[in-house]
Amino acid sequence: MKDWLSVQDYLFGIDQVGDWEGQEEIVAENLNELIHVAWQQLPDETDADTIDKIIEGIWQHLRGDTAILEAEHEELIDWVLHYVTNQLENNLDEEI
Repeated sequence: MKDWLSVQDYLFGIDQVGDWEGQEEIVAENLNELIHVAWQQLPDETDADTIDKIIEGIWQHLRGDTAILEAEHEELIDWVLHYVTNQLENNLDEEI
């Protein structure tokens, strides 16, 4: 369950985002902000496996994509909110 976990465990350091031609700090900051937004959207009863999949999926979708640097802040926030909602709905569908 979410209250047994900490968002801090999911955040990325500059050394974890790979080579972004000197923009690693910005990528890490943007990614971590999106992770915080996603975390706030997750219901407290969300199980650890689902949280892992959702948070890991954010980076899987954005790694190597310049959108994390070039997109407007609001666009990234909207994307992550939509992504989390879809993942939660898909997870519920799989459990039925």
